[in-house]
Amino acid sequence: MNDETRLAFAHPLERAKASSISTQYDRISLRDHIVEVEIGAFQLERGVTQRVSFNIVVEVQPIEQPILDDVDRILSYDRLTEAIAIELGAERLNLLETLAQRIADRILLEPQAIRVFIRIEKLDRGPGALGVEIVRGGRGYAPVAEPEAAHPNIVFISNSALAGQDIANLLSRFHAQNAAVVLCVEAVEGPRAHTGDLTAQAHIDLLSVEQNAWMIAAYSDHCDVVATRTELDWAIKNNRLAIWAPTKMVMDATDTFESYAPASLAIWLGQELDAKSCSLIGAETVDGVNSLPSINDFDISALRR
Repeated sequence: MNDETRLAFAHPLERAKASSISTQYDRISLRDHIVEVEIGAFQLERGVTQRVSFNIVVEVQPIEQPILDDVDRILSYDRLTEAIAIELGAERLNLLETLAQRIADRILLEPQAIRVFIRIEKLDRGPGALGVEIVRGGRGYAPVAEPEAAHPNIVFISNSALAGQDIANLLSRFHAQNAAVVLCVEAVEGPRAHTGDLTAQAHIDLLSVEQNAWMIAAYSDHCDVVATRTELDWAIKNNRLAIWAPTKMVMDATDTFESYAPASLAIWLGQELDAKSCSLIGAETVDGVNSLPSINDFDISALRR
């Protein structure tokens, strides 16, 4: 086995040593950190946890001043395990590549961190370990900074409130607010399939909400149906009117839902997005709505029936 092949399968610590650049850095490492987590793009990986192993090496700037046995002067190992826990807790992910990139970006926000080597492996998907390894940092690398939070207005509109409305005109009036507005709607009216499987039923019910969202969005060129946090963040930052398609975010969430009722999910979305306001139009008050902050600069009074 030649040296290049050996290093390809070596521990990240060996890779870090072999690829050292002229400047000598110190290194800290996390070996064989195993977490039970739900992750994966295949349906058989949903609703179950599997063991995932993390190996991380971080090159850090040597400390020029005396350490004085003070933990605040060094990059603590806890920062590595915290980065893993934060990214695993943020949302359910399909790809190890996504998880590795997010962990690397978070670690590289630490002022001492120069370069990071990350290997993540699934231990239960086959007879061997299946994984990815990435290297991030070094000269010219700019880690992804924490995005500045945008605070939208969440508006839930029931089917009864939409009945008899000129929907195109209604959406135009929302668009004219020139504010970050995310609309949430009920499921499309009419019969739908029922099953005794809770996960299957949740998908059926959520997809019925999305069907209604697409039907409503078809009335306007200024309205997008959005399904992911990335799409939502873009719409919010650009003051684009959006209708939320909840399936992906809800099914990927690490939260436990007592109810998949659309109005309750609208409140959950408001909490996730740290909304300025959460308004329920044509719906009865839902527990938890009063826990959301509210402001007066978003005028929806003219939109109420």
